[in-house]
Order: sequence, then structure tokens, then C-alpha cells
Amino acid sequence: MNKNKGGRPPNPSTPQIKARICLEIAEGKSLRNICLADDMPASETVRVWLALDAEFAVQYARAREEQADYYADEIIEIADTAEDANLARLRIDARKWKASKLRPKKYGEKLDLTSEDGSMSPKPGIDASKLSTETLAEIMRAADASKRS
Repeated sequence: MNKNKGGRPPNPSTPQIKARICLEIAEGKSLRNICLADDMPASETVRVWLALDAEFAVQYARAREEQADYYADEIIEIADTAEDANLARLRIDARKWKASKLRPKKYGEKLDLTSEDGSMSPKPGIDASKLSTETLAEIMRAADASKRS
């Protein structure tokens, strides 16, 4: 019998196996743990399938997004049922981190890049052309004085 590096017989790429992988990913399992099962391919094999099969890659990416949602749901459950606050915090933080990496637009840190008026344009500076000659002279004197001291 022909065996692959993991010592298992090669696993044929079937729609059923690919669907099962995606389902288990969406239910929060890691690819590593899924591939430990005797009836599943090695994780390296799955990575090859992902590189060669665009349809499977799309299904897998969608399963990863669903996995982020699964972790978000699990966070609430952990918080509501935890008896050990420190353990709960650790489990929640791990899931928050993973969800933010799997689905950054939904669960990642959001940076507010807008200005106060929401325009994302920089605040205007002083328009020197609108200042009087006396005001400009006063600014110049103050600048000179600060250089001397």
C-alpha cells in the first residue's frame, strides 16, 4: 500500500471530504485537529488542495469567516457560564484574537481615521495671505525673539 509522509494511505480529494473539512472549520475546529482523524487527509494535503482547487479555496475561506462568528458566539457563552474568571478571561482573549485575525473587518481593532468633521481631511492651518501686515510683523518678531532666547 502506498503511504504518504504521515504514514497514512493517500486520501483522495472528494467533495465529501472537502465539505466535511469546511464544516468542521466553521464549527471551530482547527485544521490540525481535523486532520488528526484517521479518515482525514494530512494537513499538508489539504493545503495542496487549497492551492490547486479555487472552488475549495473559496469554500474554505468562507468556513474560516464562519469560524470567527463561532468564536464570537462562544465568547458570550464562556462569559455567561464561567466559574473561574481568570480562566474565562484567557479563553475569551484567545478567541477574540483568533476572530480578529480570521475576520478583521468585523472583529478587528477599529481605527478612527476621520477628522472631527468626518471628512478625513487634515485640519486647515493659518492662511497667511489673509493676515494683516501688522499681524505678520508681530508673528515674525515673536519668532525672532524665541530664536534669541
